[in-house]
Amino acid sequence: MTSVQPAATATRDRTVNLPRARLVERFDYTDDLMVIKLEPQGFEFNFKPGQYCTLGLDGIERAYSIVSAPHEPLLEIFVELVPDGELTPRMWRMDVGDTMSIRPRAKGIFLMDRSATQHLMLGTVTGVAPYISIVRDYLHRGHAGHHFYILEGASYLDEFVYDVELSGLAAEYAETVSFVPAVSRPTESRNSAWAGETGRLNNIVAAYLDKFDLNRDDTLIYACGHPGMIESSREIVTAAGWRWTEERFWKE
Repeated sequence: MTSVQPAATATRDRTVNLPRARLVERFDYTDDLMVIKLEPQGFEFNFKPGQYCTLGLDGIERAYSIVSAPHEPLLEIFVELVPDGELTPRMWRMDVGDTMSIRPRAKGIFLMDRSATQHLMLGTVTGVAPYISIVRDYLHRGHAGHHFYILEGASYLDEFVYDVELSGLAAEYAETVSFVPAVSRPTESRNSAWAGETGRLNNIVAAYLDKFDLNRDDTLIYACGHPGMIESSREIVTAAGWRWTEERFWKE
């Protein structure tokens, strides 16, 4: 799932006069995960890294975290299919050239907090989206002095859609980016080729706080994605005195 927050179903009358965004590229990674790239039509869509946009089809709207950085020409969105949802099954029927409604203003306060220089970012599957935007923007601007430790959890290895990009950034910018993907179902056949970290994020976060040798005074922990992961992780780290911010995703 990708929707940032519960959103009331909109009527056609509320969306018919909204700006449109045209589907320019579509990449299907699994039966229920895809990345789309949209081109806003006739206006400039401005946003801050970590914010979300509100997209719609047939009068139904949902909010989606933005993967792309503000300097990129297309709006990149990582979407998980909710089979019994109202919007994502419609999105799965879209072809290149089709359009969606888009609210003209981005929203959200899940942004990089510069009061910390160490940023531990927990995300489940599509929950990695705002972190990609933040890191792309940070590197594009040539900033220095901050480090992003991204821990991404998924049930299966093929759900790490941005693992190649993040691993590449961690190798090229080792002083700025660290990336650890972890699968929660390592014994299942779909993960037979997996040789990396295992376990749910809430079960490994404390160990990685120690492994990365982070300190409470200069570290902020971010969590984005499944509410269960967020709740469990928050209880563990806040009880130990770590600073915390979160963005919960909800099914349609």
